[in-house]
Amino acid sequence: MRLVFAGTPEVALPALDALVDSDHEVVAVVTRPDARAGRGRALRPSPVAERALELGLEVLRPPRPSDPDFVARLREIAPDCAPVVAYGGLIPADVLAIPRLGWVNLHFSVLPAWRGAAPVQHALIAGDEVTGASVFSLVPELDAGPVFGLLTERIRPDDTAGTLLARLADVGSGLLVDVIDHLALGDIEARTQPEDGLSFAPKLTTEDAHIDWTAPAFGVDRRIRGCTPAPGAWTTYEGERLKVGPVTVLDGAGGLAPGELGVSKNEVRVGTGTADVLLGDVQPHGKKPMAAADWARGVRPESGKRLG
Repeated sequence: MRLVFAGTPEVALPALDALVDSDHEVVAVVTRPDARAGRGRALRPSPVAERALELGLEVLRPPRPSDPDFVARLREIAPDCAPVVAYGGLIPADVLAIPRLGWVNLHFSVLPAWRGAAPVQHALIAGDEVTGASVFSLVPELDAGPVFGLLTERIRPDDTAGTLLARLADVGSGLLVDVIDHLALGDIEARTQPEDGLSFAPKLTTEDAHIDWTAPAFGVDRRIRGCTPAPGAWTTYEGERLKVGPVTVLDGAGGLAPGELGVSKNEVRVGTGTADVLLGDVQPHGKKPMAAADWARGVRPESGKRLG
């Protein structure tokens, strides 16, 4: 089949590569316009645009999916299907109707759980033990289309949003290709999402990443991992913001009050609402990440000092 692939960030690259290597023809890529990034704030193409240019594919970067020039070009291409992975733009109904077999979206949750922009992050923060990926038919309502196929993936104790998302992107790319294969054969049918289990996963804000040390240790651990690498979990020390990387929950009842620091030569513990946790890496404002013990040697917190 002739495909137009839509995607923007790095997490979409495994699916693009898998489709290029499949029996189908990727004739063009749709991605978000170049954005300013880095210290110099120079315009840079999206990761998907960069990969598409390396592959010699036509790159379409409309300011919005309803842009008349883009719509006209998509009609000229006349794709059979438009697979989507993390494109980041709302496709209007008249554009959804252009591909003969519609737009098919790879989403990183087991729908209808965690519809929205940050399904992996919310699954971690909520304490889910299992998540997965779904391929569904794109409709105007947010992530509500009928599902062609899904897979499940156990959340590992050391997963962050970054590691889990990367793993789902890899295994999900195979699921997407499989669905496209069966759409070409005409032997697959989408099923309406069940009404039970619906939940939403909006984009995380900086405030969502603020650590509440009075929460149970499990909740503190999951919030930090769910916000790693972005937007980055944080707390404060002496009024200054301190980013916090993944922690280790210590066995037994906590000996420290919530947010209280316990500092020894080679480790830094923090109290929570239940057990203490062991800090890993931290990042003071304006500095590079460092081991918590190195940070403590620099700031020399007195006994009883607290985070937050």
